Amino acid sequence: MIEYVSLVDENDNETGIMEKLAAHEQALLHRAISVFIFNDKNQLLLQKRAAGKYHSPLLWTNTCCSHPRPGEILIEAAHRRLKEEMNVACDLSFEFSFVYKAEFENGLTEHEFDHIFFGQSNQIPTPEPQEVSDWKYLDLEAIETEIALQPGQYSAWFKLMLPEIKHNLKKKTGILNQ
Repeated sequence: MIEYVSLVDENDNETGIMEKLAAHEQALLHRAISVFIFNDKNQLLLQKRAAGKYHSPLLWTNTCCSHPRPGEILIEAAHRRLKEEMNVACDLSFEFSFVYKAEFENGLTEHEFDHIFFGQSNQIPTPEPQEVSDWKYLDLEAIETEIALQPGQYSAWFKLMLPEIKHNLKKKTGILNQ
């Protein structure tokens, strides 16, 4: 099945629709979603991408990330992909958006206007094997230590997002006590 993404401008206004792989080949800015689920110990649910992913296989990253279908409501896309990738359902809240660009060795580029959602759950995930090869809950300090020691084990976008995630978590009560 061919997947499509919504191309956007720097203000997240839709400018067109394109096949997902072509958008990554041409490094065009497109809409994305990223989900960060925390448990009651303030640990982040990480996923390790499946070996068959067309870029960044077997790298650790945030709980869930994907692209909303053209015309799909962002929060609905976040819930859908969380269920499809991790088989987890919980309340999600929109936190912030930001734009990033990450080039990969295989010639593809993620150039995304990414909408970030937070959720809280103690649910044990049962991931879809074609999407996720492993998972773990880890606190942010441990994640930062792992990234410092083994940066090549984490996705490019996750490393770019982490400072923003920490900054936004500090503003929320009940998730991070720093």
